Amino acid sequence: MAPLQTRLIPVLLWMISPAALAADPARQDAADDVALVRSLLGENLSDRTFAFPTIAEACSGRKVLPLTGDPAHQRVTSAIHKVLRETLDELNLADSPVRKLRRINEASRFFEDGILARLNRTPGLRCEVPPTRSGEHQRSGYPDLRITDTASGLIFYLDPKLVEQGSADSTFRTFYFEPKNETLKITDDAVHLLVGIEHDGKDQQWTFTGWRLVDLSTLRVRLKAEFQASNADLYGKSVLSSGEMPR
Repeated sequence: MAPLQTRLIPVLLWMISPAALAADPARQDAADDVALVRSLLGENLSDRTFAFPTIAEACSGRKVLPLTGDPAHQRVTSAIHKVLRETLDELNLADSPVRKLRRINEASRFFEDGILARLNRTPGLRCEVPPTRSGEHQRSGYPDLRITDTASGLIFYLDPKLVEQGSADSTFRTFYFEPKNETLKITDDAVHLLVGIEHDGKDQQWTFTGWRLVDLSTLRVRLKAEFQASNADLYGKSVLSSGEMPR
């Protein structure tokens, strides 16, 4: 039997007559929304995979370049390996600021800052938070860092991620790319790299054990379509009643 939402859509369309739609623009909008949802469900997008370079170029107009043996590529990857060793050494110290954090995800900013500062001290490289299309330097969103090899002018995007040892084969979603026009941070043809920084999973006693550098020109991604609402949406106008327990 077809899923409930798929069976309901034709019924909803049948219930909304053309005459009623013409007289009520709100009902026309609802009918348009129903038709759009029906179309999206029919695509089965969640079952398909897409090449990340295709998605990135479609959204930004910029190419995702593969990592090669080019001298500039070798210079940048060698520098990344060096600064990763130094950053892991620093954040593994007993007085490391990450020991004071409640959640491992909060440590990402320390890695981004450490990598950025050390790459900027590397002769021939410049590293920054990528500017958006509107020119603002925005920390949130993909990618986290933009590296320029000054001799060649080539651009490299680097996205550090924290990953627990033994979870590399997990099917949980850990990479997100949400394209938005004004806040899109892919503004150059570039090599796209992701570094997975491994930790042992011991809360507030984390030891960072190594990393995996990934060339995203070979990555395939899935689209997860979902309908969502914030707390403001939920509790702003739709509350029927409320109450408090006695103290």
